[in-house]
Amino acid sequence: MSGGLQDKVVLVTGGSRGIGAAIARRFASLGSRVVVAYRSDREAAEKLAGDLVNAGGHCIAVQADIANPDDIRTLVASVVERFGRIDVLVNCAAVGPYRPLGQMDASFIRSILETNVMGIVLMTEEVLPHLASPGGRIINFSSALAFRPIPTSSVYSASKAAVVTLTHAFAKELGPKGITVNAVAPGVIETDLTTKILAERGEQILAMTPLARIGKPDDIAGIVTFLASPDAGWITGRTIIADGGVT
Repeated sequence: MSGGLQDKVVLVTGGSRGIGAAIARRFASLGSRVVVAYRSDREAAEKLAGDLVNAGGHCIAVQADIANPDDIRTLVASVVERFGRIDVLVNCAAVGPYRPLGQMDASFIRSILETNVMGIVLMTEEVLPHLASPGGRIINFSSALAFRPIPTSSVYSASKAAVVTLTHAFAKELGPKGITVNAVAPGVIETDLTTKILAERGEQILAMTPLARIGKPDDIAGIVTFLASPDAGWITGRTIIADGGVT
């Protein structure tokens, strides 16, 4: 269990389902005050927030599309109005459609880069004046595909490679303020978004994975809460590949 997170204010984008929801649950279980930011699945976000509150936690759900600068400003203002500050920003929201060369157009490329790259930059910009300093934590989400792209994943993989670079660069800028910036790069994790991938390539993925199982959202949530904790205070600018040791 990661200590030192009691009463910390944690903003999780993409927090309504899958990995984001597991992260929200883990922080709430450690006594943090959690904001679940969601783009469209209001029902899932509000149910999650309600479940955490009913279990004795502190959680609110706020709608925001991080590809929209106005939404980002409203989201951060709502968090600060409710809790007064932000201690941890988890940039989990992302989009990941795949298309092969010959089938991509500008709107397809733009939709990925606006959320996965611009969204992280603008979220960080907006949160920074309200982020605890020293002691603030930013945890971004890359992907194992940033290091091992597959056919049709080119633009998504490139966007996640950009997250690795942003994480390293932001860590250098914010280090003097006592703020750490790290990233997690998951492999295939069992969520509703990977059902098709696992149906098509599940046996192949298992064969390449030394731990001989598919990752679960809680596997990633534990890494995130560690990076947010005081125990990780000497780690910054790093991207942790969390894929069960895929070779």
